[in-house]
Amino acid sequence: MTTLFDGYLWLKSLHVIAIIAWMAGLLYLPRLFVYHTSAEAGSQQSETFKVMERRLLKAITTPAMIVSVATGLWLGFLGGWWSQGWLHFKLLLVLGLLISHHLMARYVKAFAGDANAKSSTYYRAFNEAPTLLMIGIVVLVIVKPIFW
Repeated sequence: MTTLFDGYLWLKSLHVIAIIAWMAGLLYLPRLFVYHTSAEAGSQQSETFKVMERRLLKAITTPAMIVSVATGLWLGFLGGWWSQGWLHFKLLLVLGLLISHHLMARYVKAFAGDANAKSSTYYRAFNEAPTLLMIGIVVLVIVKPIFW
């Protein structure tokens, strides 16, 4: 039986909330990039996209990533999951999310300097990576398959 003050469950709740916010940013930023590629550099539309991208990255996506990783590591220790093969594979997929996040931060910087070199087609394809990683992570966390 759990209580209102069960710290593990509160920590897990914070972790899930942070993941939702992080994923929202990882899924929305590439969509903004798709639209931004069609805006002429220096135009009002381009400047608006720059503000949207910067704010989404700095105010929501990056803080949510930090909370997701910190609470996830803490949960791993509290739950004693570190010896589980499913967690090792999950961490590999989380590394993919971290790489995606890093790349998006670079793309935000490139757009801010009117130096984007990627096409809208690239960003459409890139947008699928976080989704596929998320699906794998959710399956691993819920099913907890035995790998070794």
